[in-house]
This record gives sequence, C-alpha cells and structure tokens, in this order.
Amino acid sequence: MKNILIAGNLPQDCLQLMGQHFNLLRMDQATDKDAFLAKHAASIDGVSGGAIDGAMIDKLPNLKIIANFGVGYDNIDVAAAKARDIVVTNTPNRLNAAVAELTLGLMIALARRIPKNHEMVRNGHWPSVKRAPLTGQLAGAKLGILGLGRIGKAIAKRADACDMEISYFGRTDQQNDYRYFDDLTSMAAHVDWLVIIAPGGEGTDKLVNANVIEALGPEGFLVNIARGSIVDETALILALEQGKLGGAALDVFENEPHMPDTLRNLPNVVLSPHAGSATHVTRQQMGAQVVDNLVAFFETGKALDPVT
Repeated sequence: MKNILIAGNLPQDCLQLMGQHFNLLRMDQATDKDAFLAKHAASIDGVSGGAIDGAMIDKLPNLKIIANFGVGYDNIDVAAAKARDIVVTNTPNRLNAAVAELTLGLMIALARRIPKNHEMVRNGHWPSVKRAPLTGQLAGAKLGILGLGRIGKAIAKRADACDMEISYFGRTDQQNDYRYFDDLTSMAAHVDWLVIIAPGGEGTDKLVNANVIEALGPEGFLVNIARGSIVDETALILALEQGKLGGAALDVFENEPHMPDTLRNLPNVVLSPHAGSATHVTRQQMGAQVVDNLVAFFETGKALDPVT
C-alpha cells in the first residue's frame, strides 16, 4: 500500500476515504514535524494537505505526486515539483458554483447594505428610523472580472442573470460575448464593480494597485474572492478611508486570518472569512477529487487533474 503524507489540514471525510486506499502518515498530528518527516521521508509516495515548498520536496526522495485540496496551488512549489517530474494535481470545477454564489452574495450585500440594515432592525432602530438609506443595485451596473477562468465564467453567468454589463481582463481575448480589456486600469475606469478571481502568486502580486483602485473611483466597488496578495491592501484601505473608493467586499486578505483593525471597522466594507468554497457539498466533492487523483495516478500512472 502506498504511503501518503498528510502535511496539513484536510476534511475528515477526505481522510477517511483516502485511508481506504492508502496508508496515511499524519505529519499534521505530529508534535515534532521535522523529526516525523525525517523518519518517514524515504517511504513517502505522495503528499496532500497544507503548503508544500521546495525544501520539503527536496527531503522526499521517492515522492511522485502532490495532490492539492483546492483549485489554487500557490501553496505548492510547482517549479520544484516539475523539476523532479513530480505530478501536481488540484480540484478544478468542484468549487465553481459555491465561489460564484458567495461572490454574488457579497455583491448584493454590499450594494443593498444588507449587513447594515440587518443591524438596524436587530438593534431596534427601526421603526424609530423611519426609512433605511437608499442603496445601489446590481441591475444595469457594469461588472469587470479580473480572471475569466472557470469560476470567473460562473460569476459572469450569475451576474448576467442580474442584468449586469460584463467585461473582463486577462492574458488573452477569449472571443466571447463579453467585452475584453487588455489593460486592467482601463477596465477599472470603465466599470462600477471589479471582481477579482485570478490565481495568486508572483505574477499577480499587488496587481490591483493604487492606480487600479483610483480608476475604479468613489462610485466603484471592489470584490476579492481570490487571494489577498492580489490587492495592495494599504492602498485599498486608504482609498476607502478617503472616499476614493465606494466600497469593498472581501473574502480574502493579505495576512489572513489577521487584518488591520481599520479595515475591520470601516463602514463601507463587507467581510467574509475565506469561505468561498465552504459548503458541505463542495468540500465533500473536493475531498473525493483529491482521492480520485491519487488513485488514478497510482493505478494508471496518470492523474485526472494535473496542473499544467
């Protein structure tokens, strides 16, 4: 039976399913992780869970596959893995609906002041306050999507149902029904909403900078459902404080789970605890996909969802 190193947190149902096919080496439960890794290094065939950097990969001479729990894989040193012909897999498609749903939920919550109105009613300020302030709406607004991949398309589909005008920025023009921009700042200046759903990593680090935020403007809204590293958080907070950005809805943060108190206390933000894929159905499907990739690889030599 092949040995799979559990390097970080995985859902219990995923571990139970994986344990039916493999011998699990639970480094995640070890008090001295370095000693645990040194003891089992030569016997490890695969790894799943947590962050896998080049240093860890170097310590595993017989490692053949890294099965990531998640569609993003910036927690894995893919270059180091590829250099040794180690297969890296992820879990695409299973997250699409859940992440797209939360994105639209955050947008509606921000546009219609749902959290503020909820607190107004809960705290007994209504009907003493006869009428809540008028709000914006999604219908008729312009949406720009940074990263029109699988999840981006799922967001666009739902935004289209809300009668939004959709544009996108990415590496290539996909020749679809949406307007393509090859310059992010230009798109930000054109739209009312900027939704970020691009991969993390060096290529997108602080891609949404002060210039992009300024272009979005005092009537614009920013939604980040991807990675906190993509947004210059300092510039974002400053723009929100100074009224140079209308508002923000954030599911991810630069140093999560920690964030500046200023961001937490701003009145024009809606915050979510990195919960894009956090539904029972989605997480169960992701766990099964991790195991399916491992099983397929060791049975056939080919994984189902290799990162390319």
